[in-house]
Amino acid sequence: MKKFDTIIFDLDGVLVDSKINMKKSWQKVKKKMKLNQSFNDYFNFIGYPFEKILEKIGIFHNISNIKRAYSQQSLNNIKFVKKYKDILKTIQILKKKKIKLAIVTSKDYVRAKKILKRLKIPIRVVICPKRNLNGKPSPDQILVALKKLNSIKKNTCYIGDMFVDYKTAKNAKINFIFANYGYGKKKSIYNKIIRKPKDVLKFTA
Repeated sequence: MKKFDTIIFDLDGVLVDSKINMKKSWQKVKKKMKLNQSFNDYFNFIGYPFEKILEKIGIFHNISNIKRAYSQQSLNNIKFVKKYKDILKTIQILKKKKIKLAIVTSKDYVRAKKILKRLKIPIRVVICPKRNLNGKPSPDQILVALKKLNSIKKNTCYIGDMFVDYKTAKNAKINFIFANYGYGKKKSIYNKIIRKPKDVLKFTA
């Protein structure tokens, strides 16, 4: 089995379960902005940057205001974000093994850092999409993480739960591990799978 010295995590559906937060936030924004799209419409494309999700579900106008309203609601509902069982213990073991760690997420930096601080998840390298840094499935965020960690591609894996995460890893030319406990559906193309967070330990020396 391939062993890695660098692990890059997705956030939602891998380190934390934020579905209730998303649902409550979307329902508020849908009502406020008079949108027709359901939460299921939105959730089908989780993993992409927010603007891209809106585009995929047929929303092309008032994007900045919708994004601002959603981000605020998400912060208001932050108490509904929970970390998965054994996440902290798994990270502690990885750190003791000197495994390099990072997070690559489509969530904006402010919300990502607030979630990590609230849940006391000790990963400092957090790469979010921003101006001049393309989001998934572009490899750009992964490449920035690799540079910050001083890691090489062949020794790195990205752990995600959605097909867009797989595409991101492939575009970055690194290995992908599917988190089967997250939000996405298992596909035959996923040849590395974890069924609970601590399963990642078997991929490290």
